[in-house]
Amino acid sequence: MSDAAARQIERMKSVFDAQKSAFRASKARPYGERKADLEKLEAMVKEKADAFAAAVSADYGRRSAAETQIAEIGFTLATAKHTRQKLKSWMADRSVPVPMTLAPGKAYIRREPKGVVGIVAPWNYPIQLALAPLVPALAAGCRVMIKPSEYTPRVADLLKETLGSLYSEDHVAVITGGPEVGQAFCDLPFDHLFYTGSTHVGRMVAQAAAKNLTPVTLELGGKSPTVIAPDFDIEEAAKTIAWGKYFNAGQTCVAPDYVLTPKGSEQSLADAIIANAGKFWPGPDSNDDYTGIVSERHYKRITDMVEEARKGGATVLQVPSESGTGGNHHAFPPTVVLNAPADSKLMTEEIFGPVLPVLGHDGLEEAARFINERDRPLALYVYTKSKATAQNFLDKTMSGGVGVNVPMLHLSVEDLPFGGTGASGYGAYHGEEGFRTFCHERSVFHAPVWHPIRLMAPPYGKLFEFFKKLQAG
Repeated sequence: MSDAAARQIERMKSVFDAQKSAFRASKARPYGERKADLEKLEAMVKEKADAFAAAVSADYGRRSAAETQIAEIGFTLATAKHTRQKLKSWMADRSVPVPMTLAPGKAYIRREPKGVVGIVAPWNYPIQLALAPLVPALAAGCRVMIKPSEYTPRVADLLKETLGSLYSEDHVAVITGGPEVGQAFCDLPFDHLFYTGSTHVGRMVAQAAAKNLTPVTLELGGKSPTVIAPDFDIEEAAKTIAWGKYFNAGQTCVAPDYVLTPKGSEQSLADAIIANAGKFWPGPDSNDDYTGIVSERHYKRITDMVEEARKGGATVLQVPSESGTGGNHHAFPPTVVLNAPADSKLMTEEIFGPVLPVLGHDGLEEAARFINERDRPLALYVYTKSKATAQNFLDKTMSGGVGVNVPMLHLSVEDLPFGGTGASGYGAYHGEEGFRTFCHERSVFHAPVWHPIRLMAPPYGKLFEFFKKLQAG
């Protein structure tokens, strides 16, 4: 371990201790302060929107400013506004009924902050996936430490600067550094740990948290399938599939990972997807609306996956483009792959890039079996004109979330919980579900000064027999 990393880890531990002490000293953060926390965050994101867009573009080599506005700035502002508007009702105690044998006592649930929480943010949406979990954590009254990805250092530094200007370090702190710092971050005994990233690293995060019995939310990924029913027009499906797949150059956890289309339509669908991608992002190598791959390592990984499939006999279609340039700018053109070998990395690993395998199916029963034989995906998309067909397909499959006739938009519905299942993660956030994630729901039974339970003391006699009959109904 380098001296710099060791110093950063020691400082991180000091920040954690300071947040723990601050939480113990002031656990019940009132509504007004929480609301002000959210208002400050909203104002900062609006003010620094251009700076954030420039920072993430510099980290990527090129990142579409429009996509940053849509998926990061706009998304975060909508989340903060929705949470602020609902916060008072979410904070309120929840009364629950009590059985007659416990009357006249009262029972209710207090939603209390868990304490000091950690948020590990990935590089693909480094602003949204740091700040969107921060919103419900602040709303719940928690203290928060954020570990951004080392792949987006400029965004990490800007988060540290801007959040540092809004909150004291014993309230919200940003911890920067590489993998060693990240590992030490996950080893801290947080009251809750929130991780967004790969399934592989997610397993290690869960193991680290288990040592401290820290509850974890794992927002992972996987191979999210798209299924086209025989009743749906291929040309129409291609339009939104192309948008959903190549937005942010496919570096989205819920992007369509592969498509199952009725056999015989594979070529037509592939041609239509490429044609639409070419209309959306002509000349992707020099198009400012088309996002580059975040690093040379990830660019090479995607290139190798496509070349492996090509050597295995697959057909590769791409939007016309010049070759990617050097430095940190790696533009990989929108790509569709037909007949990818079943054992190729394109079909066995999450792609996380602008490459879309297209396969044929012999009916929705076969498509469902194909999906169910694999790990449960974070998202599933089904295209059909029939509500009954859609419902039937959902009955036969499992996924974290679902889009019918469009990809990705389920994320934007504030009151829909977002999360995975199985290998795509566990736990959820967005809307009230996010608020509850960072709360401890504390059970309270409040008895009056005198309660009839006193009459149940030994020696048991006729009164006990009366209560026994009441309990038996």
